[in-house]
Amino acid sequence: MTRPLNILYIHSHDTGRCVEPYGYDVATPRIQRFAEESLVFRQAFAAAPTCSPSRAALMTGQHPHCCGMYGLATDKVGYTLNDYSHHLARFLKTHGYTTALAGVQHVARLPWADPAVELGYDQMLNSPETTSGRNPARNAAAFLKQPRDRPFFLSVGFGETHRDNGNQGRRHSYAPDAPFVETLDGRYRRPPAPIPDTATTRQDWASFRDGARRLDDKVGAVLDALDDSGHADNTLVILTTDHGIAWPHGKGNLTDAGLGVMLILRGPADSGFAGGRVLDAMVSHMDLYPTICELLGVDAPDWLQGASLMPLARGEAEQVHDQLFGEQSYHGKSFDPQRSVRTERYKYIRRGDGPYIRIVDPGPTNDWLRSVGFRQLPAGRELLYDLYLDPNEMNNRIDDPELADVLSDLRARLDRWMDDTDDPFRDGSIPIPPALAAAQARGEA
Repeated sequence: MTRPLNILYIHSHDTGRCVEPYGYDVATPRIQRFAEESLVFRQAFAAAPTCSPSRAALMTGQHPHCCGMYGLATDKVGYTLNDYSHHLARFLKTHGYTTALAGVQHVARLPWADPAVELGYDQMLNSPETTSGRNPARNAAAFLKQPRDRPFFLSVGFGETHRDNGNQGRRHSYAPDAPFVETLDGRYRRPPAPIPDTATTRQDWASFRDGARRLDDKVGAVLDALDDSGHADNTLVILTTDHGIAWPHGKGNLTDAGLGVMLILRGPADSGFAGGRVLDAMVSHMDLYPTICELLGVDAPDWLQGASLMPLARGEAEQVHDQLFGEQSYHGKSFDPQRSVRTERYKYIRRGDGPYIRIVDPGPTNDWLRSVGFRQLPAGRELLYDLYLDPNEMNNRIDDPELADVLSDLRARLDRWMDDTDDPFRDGSIPIPPALAAAQARGEA
């Protein structure tokens, strides 16, 4: 790489791996074309199955409980990073990068803080009429056309494929400008496992497919603008999402459906991130920060907890992890503490004390499953899954004597990780949402 490396970080909401390159019944031709030029990680995972914790882990290279993001960074919840100087945009800014944000970020302490100041962005590309991030592709394209004398880090965050949740009266559609779910043709669709195939779930899946199509168009527009800018051959493009889709068993859960994410990287030919390759090594969002440091030839900060992906990209290693950890604390004001450890074959999940809430965004599929007893399903405090024989994580084998040694090993791994990272899950001291704590202090909660 003879020219400084630019970084284009494109990220969506709640998409999981439900795009064409991962084999799903979802037409995303631009993402598919991009994958065929890139390095696709088929076993990539978020650090958490909800928005702000997963994004904070990616942007700081730290587990959510280590960087302080136990739940959402919104005014009604109020979690913040322990140290905003750890954010990738601020780090790159100290190394001479122009930094810009178009669309969603979900890590700054809104509405009190200015993301430009707090996160380290030189340019906020949302015009006044698009402060919700509705037009990040257009604003990102305009940024890419600008002449520049320094490398850039551009974050482009899309609202798709987050459920509308009825806020705009669109009945849980998966895009801010999508039609009603009921107007789409779901007759010939089939929802992904483990969701049952019913008229309701088919229609809901049709809506997700429509949201993914809209996402695909916007991703394509940004990639076209990059090509037109003349910077494509010296830009690392990262395409990912925050966590799994907003369906039961997905978002808000430490299942692979909740933590599994698309992760597709394209870079210059000599970077290793090119050529339409596919890898099955387990990787984490937290690996992106140290990977960028190695690509740029700068010292990695001592707080990073991931591993560089460069040995995989260069073909020097078959794996960089033999275990990955996940965590869930709060979503909104719902407390559902869980921790997990995953190896290539097994997943162990430990829940905290109290009722199991089954966090999931509202929507037709969730409503239908609740009507047939989903919320009443028994849930143990410990869960053990054989991911080879049970990839949907439906058969809890925690009491299976044949897996006693596996269970002992995974329990010990999780305990060591929580000890090493000072995880407050161990003693039940996870801090409650700051906004809730403030309300309690005022006697309002």
